[in-house]
Amino acid sequence: MNTPGVAFSPELQRYADLDKRLLMAVRGIRILPTVAWPASLEDRMIAAYAKGQFSLPDVQYTVPDLSAERAELAAIEREAGYDDPLGEYLCRTAESWRIAAEMLEAVGTDQVTAPSIVLYGRPGDKIPGSERSNLDAARYFVELSDELGSDLIADDVLVAISADDLRADLSRTLDEFFGEPLISVEVDPELTAKAAAGATRIRLRGGTRFTDYDRHQLLAHEALVHSLTALNGRAQPLLASLGRTSPRVTATQEGLAVFAELMSGAIDISRLKRISLRILAIDMALSGADFVEVYRFFSECGQSPADSFHSAQRVFRGVPLTGGAAFAKDNVYLSGLLTVHTFFRWALKQRRMDMLRNLFAGKLALHDVISLQPYFASGAIAPPRWLPPWMQHAHGLAGKLAFSLFVNRIHMGKVQAEALSLSL
Repeated sequence: MNTPGVAFSPELQRYADLDKRLLMAVRGIRILPTVAWPASLEDRMIAAYAKGQFSLPDVQYTVPDLSAERAELAAIEREAGYDDPLGEYLCRTAESWRIAAEMLEAVGTDQVTAPSIVLYGRPGDKIPGSERSNLDAARYFVELSDELGSDLIADDVLVAISADDLRADLSRTLDEFFGEPLISVEVDPELTAKAAAGATRIRLRGGTRFTDYDRHQLLAHEALVHSLTALNGRAQPLLASLGRTSPRVTATQEGLAVFAELMSGAIDISRLKRISLRILAIDMALSGADFVEVYRFFSECGQSPADSFHSAQRVFRGVPLTGGAAFAKDNVYLSGLLTVHTFFRWALKQRRMDMLRNLFAGKLALHDVISLQPYFASGAIAPPRWLPPWMQHAHGLAGKLAFSLFVNRIHMGKVQAEALSLSL
C-alpha cells in the first residue's frame, strides 16, 4: 500500500489515486486459480495414465463475471493517458488486466487462446534483437540436453527432499536473509505447480519430492525474485501496484527469475529442457494436438507419468482438451530469460547498474525501468530495499556479463576449425 504521510504534488497524487483504483479493480481477477484443475482429478488421472488408460480429463471451470472490473479498468486507461511515463505505466497495466479479464470470462472455451497469446506471446514469435524465434531457442536447448544426456548430472542432484523438510529449510533460510519472518512457507496438497510464490507466502506442492537443484532453484526463483520484488513493490510510496504481478510484466518477472537461477548457479540443463519442452508443447496444442498426445510427448521425452501429466495440464489450463487451443503462459520463461539477459548486458555496456538494481524495486517490465527513470531519480519511486545475493556483488555480476559480451564475438566456426586442426 502507499506509504501514509507521504505528500505528493497534485499531479503525482492523481496518479497515486488512479493506482489505488487499479488495485481495487483487479482484486477479483485471479488468473491461475480460475484456470486451475483440482488436485483430486489430477491424482485419479495420473494413476490411470500410468497404467496406459488414456482418456481426456473432464475439467469443469467456474466462469467469473468481470464486467464491472473491465469497465473500471477501461475508465482508468482513459483517465491516465499516455502523456507522462506514469500515465503510460497505468494505461499499459490496466489494459493487460482488462485483457486478462476477457480471457477468464471465456474460460473453458477456445476463446482463451487469443488473449493468452496477446499477454504471453506465441512460440513462433521472434526473440527481440534476433532473427530466431522462441521455438528455435526451445528446440536448441532440448537438442543440447539430449546430446549431453545424464553424464553431467551430479549424484547429489538426485537426493530427494520431502515437501515438509524443504518447507522447514526454506523458512530458516528466508528468515535469516530478510532478518525477520516476512515470508511463510507452506505445503499445499492442492497446488498444481511444484511451487508458487506471493509477497508473503511460498507454497510447495504436497506429496512431492524435491531435489537439491529444486531447493536452489526455488530459493533463487520464487523467494529471492518473486517474493522479494513483491515485498519491495509493496513498500513503494507512489505506485502500490508494483507489489502485484500484472499480466504485462509476466515475461520480465519470469525471465528475471530464471536469469537469477542462472546467475546463482541454481539452474541445470535439465531445467532448461523442461522449460523448452513446454514451449514445444504449446506449439503442438495450437497445431491441433490433444491432451493425450501432449502427455505422450512429455512422456517420450523422459518425464514421469506425474510430471508428464502436470506439464500437459499447464498447456491446457482453461481451454478445451481436444486440440487447437492452449494457455500460453509457459511461453514467457525462455523468451523472458533471453530478453532479460540481453537487457543486463546492454545495461552493463551503458554503465547503468542503477537500472539493473531498479528492476527489483517492484513488479516491473523492462520498458518500465527505462521509462520511469525520472521518477526513480526524483525518489517518487523508491529503490529496492532488498536485492538477491548475486545482485549485491556488482563486480561478480559484471564479470559474468562482461565475459559473455566478449565470448559472443567469437565465431564458433573458427573455433571448431581450430579445434580440429589441433586434434590432427
